[in-house]
Amino acid sequence: MLADLFAIITADSFWIATLRIATPLIFGVLGVLLCERAGVLNLGIEGIMVAGAFAGWFTVYAGGDLWAGVLVAAAVGAAIGLLHGFLTVPLGLSQHVSGLGITLLATSLAYYAYRVSFPKLTEPPRITPFAEMHWIDPLPVIGPVLGAQTPLTLLALLLVPLIAWVLYRTPLGLAIRMVGEQPAAAEGAGISVNVTRIGAVMAGSALMAVGGAFLTLAAFNAFFFNMVNGRGWICVALVVFASWRPGKALVGALLFAAFDAAQLRLQQTGTGQLVPYQLWLMVPYLLSIVALVLVARKAAYPQALMKPYRKGER
Repeated sequence: MLADLFAIITADSFWIATLRIATPLIFGVLGVLLCERAGVLNLGIEGIMVAGAFAGWFTVYAGGDLWAGVLVAAAVGAAIGLLHGFLTVPLGLSQHVSGLGITLLATSLAYYAYRVSFPKLTEPPRITPFAEMHWIDPLPVIGPVLGAQTPLTLLALLLVPLIAWVLYRTPLGLAIRMVGEQPAAAEGAGISVNVTRIGAVMAGSALMAVGGAFLTLAAFNAFFFNMVNGRGWICVALVVFASWRPGKALVGALLFAAFDAAQLRLQQTGTGQLVPYQLWLMVPYLLSIVALVLVARKAAYPQALMKPYRKGER
């Protein structure tokens, strides 16, 4: 089995699959990270990803450009984030309840819109997805792996250092972290806690929706039910694993994707076929839970996370 595993992880196809599986997780985990850094838990991610997947795909199916589909998905995600932000920040409603309600609402609306738009189809309509970036192939080491990806994967990778720079090197990032740690101090410094939190939730939700759009515009070329398949919940767990840091969030997404890619290939080996495939499907989640338990105890979470703030209160 060790020989099989070594052969798997040294193949370019394994790393190509790992990066492809990790891409929606990277978008999602960065979105959750922005929300939680500002002090807002966003359990609406699963529904937001479904809505983004449908909105991006339907835009392209209706004749729009692929990048227009990405922008529409981001706009839909931001709009849903605005709703979640309004319910949880100025109104101070339960972030857990609001997030789960957002997931149910966004998922149901996306499925309803699909059924209304295509009432008689048994097979989902197809679109032409993003093409792979084979012009990168000549680059040493990473060329063959990155060249087999789409531009959305490159965008996800570039967003990691960009968001890290914004959070730790700009006044905007300082404001986001302040309202997530000490909102009273942020208010004293002239920062609007409500505006900053809602803005962070909208931006984070837009990223989540783009993660969903990746599934329909790059990974697949159609929209179908249950395609998000729990990726949103994995992103929520990965943020804790990453201790709310973008760099570690990238590592966590790649680690989970590597487990997933490995189990798919191990099922096809002689040793893997002796084990029920359901056990292999459990491996990425079990290993993620173990890693989460080991790291979560030492995680320094934002102090004001899930705590409503009202101006003037101390």
